[in-house]
Amino acid sequence: MATESKRDLVLGTAGHIDHGKSTLVQALTGTDPDRLSEEKQRGITIELGFAQLELPDGSAMGVVDVPGHERFVRQMIAGSTGIDVALLCIAADDGIMPQTEEHLAVLQLLAVPTCVVALTKCDLVDDEWALFMEDEVRTRLAETPYAQAAVVPVSARTGQGLNELREAIQLAARATVGRAEQEAMRLPVDRSFTIKGAGTVVTGTLWSGIAHVGDEVEVLPSGLRTRIRGIQVHGQAVEQAASGHRTALNLNAVTTDDVRPGSFICTPDAVTPTDHFDADITYLGIPDQDKPLETGCRVHVAHGTTECIGRVLLMDGAKSISRGQTAAAQIRAESDLPVAYGDRFVIRSYSPVHVIGGGVVLRAHPKRTTTVSEADRTLLDALRVGDGAKATQTAFDAAEFPVTPSEIAHATGLPLAQTTDELEALAKRGAAEKLPGAAGASIRFATKRMLQKLSGAIENALLSFHSANPAATGMSKDALRQACMPRCAPDAFDAVLARACAESKAVADGGMISHPQAGAGARKLEEGNSEKLAELLAAAGSKPPTVADLLKQADLASKQGYKALGLLEKQGRAVKASEDFYFDAGALASLEQAVRDALANGPASAADLKDAMGLSRKHAIPVLEHFDDTGITRRVGDARELAS
Repeated sequence: MATESKRDLVLGTAGHIDHGKSTLVQALTGTDPDRLSEEKQRGITIELGFAQLELPDGSAMGVVDVPGHERFVRQMIAGSTGIDVALLCIAADDGIMPQTEEHLAVLQLLAVPTCVVALTKCDLVDDEWALFMEDEVRTRLAETPYAQAAVVPVSARTGQGLNELREAIQLAARATVGRAEQEAMRLPVDRSFTIKGAGTVVTGTLWSGIAHVGDEVEVLPSGLRTRIRGIQVHGQAVEQAASGHRTALNLNAVTTDDVRPGSFICTPDAVTPTDHFDADITYLGIPDQDKPLETGCRVHVAHGTTECIGRVLLMDGAKSISRGQTAAAQIRAESDLPVAYGDRFVIRSYSPVHVIGGGVVLRAHPKRTTTVSEADRTLLDALRVGDGAKATQTAFDAAEFPVTPSEIAHATGLPLAQTTDELEALAKRGAAEKLPGAAGASIRFATKRMLQKLSGAIENALLSFHSANPAATGMSKDALRQACMPRCAPDAFDAVLARACAESKAVADGGMISHPQAGAGARKLEEGNSEKLAELLAAAGSKPPTVADLLKQADLASKQGYKALGLLEKQGRAVKASEDFYFDAGALASLEQAVRDALANGPASAADLKDAMGLSRKHAIPVLEHFDDTGITRRVGDARELAS
């Protein structure tokens, strides 16, 4: 799995509307998170839409304030993306309300690790009622992962409990395990705006990786490429931002139409958007209903800072799941989502809209099916428990052709560095063979069994070819690939072919591939034809017959003759001077020397050079034009001179 590293933590508010979230953030940080219109006038420093909380030990956290009204649950989900500690605000004079419940569900579904409860507006109730509400909150949280959460009575108006709340947040932050670090940079965009003189700025919580000024980045799902012109973290210009930072990126040559809230800013080619993915989902149910979640139902799928319509298709023939159940499903979205292994998402009912569940992405690029094979089941089980070695092994065993670490990373969703290490470990144990790639090609891995099978397929394809074409010396590499493994990538095929040649199951001669035994007769015949033509050309010297006459003298058909001439060219024994004439290489070399001697003292006419070579115009012109084409001579008006 990805390695864990120290990262900045982010505090996010949650709770019902008018339960004092924004007022509490202002009291804790001195920053009013609601001053959007003023921020837009003052520029990038405070345009980020977040505050910075100074903790008693001198450390700091970014604070994301989210809306509480039920109409803005979508924005709440977006705001909760990437937070590490939740500050759940519950008004002492109001208690737990519908949006409190919905926000609490979102926090659990997104696996926000730690929670602190602020019992706000305590100045409006007496001590007895405050204690009653505190007990009610603890009772409710007992059923959640936040059973041990601190509950702190506070009043933003009087300052009551603010220091205690800061201490509780600090303890929660210390107890929070940072997210596993990943190599790719990913930032879900929660705001996008234009600043005069700066251009387009986006903000969000950096999920993973590091963003540097000058980095090329990719906007997903559109695929647009741009560069980072500037970065701010906590209102300060910096050269880089790391995972966990509330970050503002100033992007080059894009508009707010190109990058909107809901977009992802990522390392190029690190994530491939998809409209379907496998996941484990948990169904929470619809308020005041016992209605199950039926396969195929339409839902709102919230991922990162975006939301789209999709369908939940339960796997293995399941028709429905009941409230509180978890099941494997394939999510079919109506638009592409840049999901990756381990991402959390929330699903809301289609209409009326309520949070009804959520889940975790297991495979971002599965086959479009809900039927689970045994290999699929093994892979999904490995991904569920974070067993990267098992997941890599399973995907590797299921491969039909030699694979690269990036292909295994794509199949499993694991980081490239991890799949590379796992495949190298398999090779070290002898469970995989490492196949070096040609120049520019990736190293591939295969099992011995796979290589034996594929080498056999190459041999059988060659035997079939020679049987159908007894006079042919071989077939092109691409034709061979199409004949025996058309779905294999060309560089993977090259690796398999190299193995087949090493095992004497194939012979590669230039661009032609043949069987060592079945093609031997044809190769011997071609070599005999070549020798016959070589003898005729040598005998003709500097005055060879035309190609047509040459083949007639050798009693060769056109196809056989040209193949034999091609072999002589490849061997360097004959030279094609024109479409009509091939020359013996030695004879042509003598003609070249005659021309060089004639031009040693300066340019000469074609007629003079013809005489120097002792040729008729019929042979002299093709020879001279050949010398022009090969850079021995060059035309100067009606004369020629040495070019080299």
